[in-house]
Amino acid sequence: MKRSVVIPAILLIYLAVMSYIGRGEFFAGHYLYYFGIIGITLVAIILLHFTLRRRERNRNQK
Repeated sequence: MKRSVVIPAILLIYLAVMSYIGRGEFFAGHYLYYFGIIGITLVAIILLHFTLRRRERNRNQK
């Protein structure tokens, strides 16, 4: 499987586990903190996916 798919998929699974572990923050009423961290992490994972895909495409062209 391609690295541009595997690493972001592993990070998404990690995010799901960490979201479950941190659900206490959500239940405590810290909604902005909880969803803010999830949102920032999702943006980072998406940017990583596109960066890895571009690097892989450039390697295949050479």
